[in-house]
Amino acid sequence: MYTAKIGDKSYEIDENQSKDLLLNGEIVKWDKISSGTTGYHIIRNNKGYQVEIISISKEDKMATIQVNGNRYDIELKDQYDTLLENLGMASMNVKKNNDYKAQMPGLIIDIRVAEGDEVKKGDPLMVLEAMKMENIIKSTDDVTIKSINVEVGQAVEKKQVLIEFA
Repeated sequence: MYTAKIGDKSYEIDENQSKDLLLNGEIVKWDKISSGTTGYHIIRNNKGYQVEIISISKEDKMATIQVNGNRYDIELKDQYDTLLENLGMASMNVKKNNDYKAQMPGLIIDIRVAEGDEVKKGDPLMVLEAMKMENIIKSTDDVTIKSINVEVGQAVEKKQVLIEFA
C-alpha cells in the first residue's frame, strides 16, 4: 500500500488480489492509453484526462505530474515509511548536511550566494570548472549559508570544504 499526498489531501493507493487499482479502498474503473514515454490519456467516469509524468525522484519519494495542464507535486510513502512514522522513527534516516565539499579538484569561477542567504534544495551555489567543464554546484537541502570558504579564481582540492551551512 502507498500513501500519496497532494497538497493537504492524502490518498491510499493499493491493489486487491485481482490486481485492480484501489483508491481509498474503492476499485478504480478507468481506461488508460499510453501517449509517449511519460504521457497517458485516461478516461474515468466518462471524463478524459491528459496526464504527463514530469519527474519522479525515488530518493526523495516525490513525483510531479501534470493533469490537463495543471501541475501537481506528490509526496509518496510506502508501508514502511508509514510504519516508521507511526513509531516516531521517521526522522532517524534524515542526514543533515552541514557543509558542501568539492567532489573533484578544480577552479571556482563563480559564487552565486552570500553568507546569510537562505537557499532551497536545487538552487545553484557556485560554479566549479574541472577538466575544462563548468559544473554548477547545487544545494542538496533547504539551508542557510553560514560561511563561504573559497573565492572566485581559487583552485580547490577534492573534499575541500567550499561552503558551510547553518
